Amino acid sequence: MSADGRISVLMGIYNCEKTLPDAIDSIIAQTYENWELIMCDDCSTDGTYAVAETYAAKYPEKIILLKNEQNSKLAFTLNRCLETATGEFVARMDGDDKCLPERFEKQVDYLRSHPGVSLVGTAMQRFYNDGSYGAVAFCPEHPDRFTPHQNGPSFNHATVLAYKSVFDALGGYQVLPRTVRGQDRDLWFRFFKAGYKGDNMPDALYLVREDVEAINRRTFKDRWISFQTEIYGYKLLNYPLHWYIMPVIRLSKAFVPRRLQLLYRDYQTKKSK
Repeated sequence: MSADGRISVLMGIYNCEKTLPDAIDSIIAQTYENWELIMCDDCSTDGTYAVAETYAAKYPEKIILLKNEQNSKLAFTLNRCLETATGEFVARMDGDDKCLPERFEKQVDYLRSHPGVSLVGTAMQRFYNDGSYGAVAFCPEHPDRFTPHQNGPSFNHATVLAYKSVFDALGGYQVLPRTVRGQDRDLWFRFFKAGYKGDNMPDALYLVREDVEAINRRTFKDRWISFQTEIYGYKLLNYPLHWYIMPVIRLSKAFVPRRLQLLYRDYQTKKSK
C-alpha cells in the first residue's frame, strides 16, 4: 500500500476498555480504505491493552500497537504515534468516540480540492452512553490567528486531518507540564504562528462521547495549566495586552458550578450553529 494518500490515525488510549471496540470499528468501517491505525496505550489499568491487542492481531497490516513504559499523558503518547506514522496525512481519533464511515473520504477530498489548506476539522455530535444525542459542537469555518481569542477553539482536536508534513514542521506536540491538558490549543497557536491555514467542515462527521464525570473531575489545577498555555499563545501571536482579560475570565470559570458550565457550553454550541 502506497504512503501517497495514506492516513495515519493517531489514537492515544487509556482505560477505555468498554468503548475502544466502537472506536476501532468506526475506523475499520471507513469508505476511505488507505489508512493505518496507530494506537499507543498509556499504561492502562483495565483491559484496554488486551482489547487493542486483539484488533492488532486480527488486522496486522492495518493496525500498529505501542505501549508506554510509564503513564506519560496524551502529548507524549501522540508523539510516539507520530514517530511511527508513514502516511501522507495524519488524523486524530479518541478511544471513547466514533466517527461516521465517510469521515476520512470527505476530509481528504476537502484538502485535495483546497490546495492552500493544510488541515481540516469537522463539527462533532455529542452522544451519551444511553444512546441519546446532545448538542453539535461547531468551530468557525475559516479560523485564523485571531480565533483563539475571539471564538474559542479553532478546531475540534479529535476531528482533524492534516498533512503529516505540518506536524513534522511543528515538531509534533509539546510535552510540558502546561500541556498535560490543552496540548491541542498549544498546537493551534504554533500552527497559526507558522502561517498555516486550516478550515472546518460543518458536517458532524465525528461522534464524541459526553463524559459529565470528566467535567466534574476537572480541577483548578487543570484550568491553571490551560491558562498558562493561553498566555503562551497570546504572547506567541503578539496579541494586544488588553486581550489578556479573556484568559483571566476563562480561568474564573473554575469557580462556576459544574451544572452551569454544562448549560453554558450547550448554549454556546447552539449559538455558533
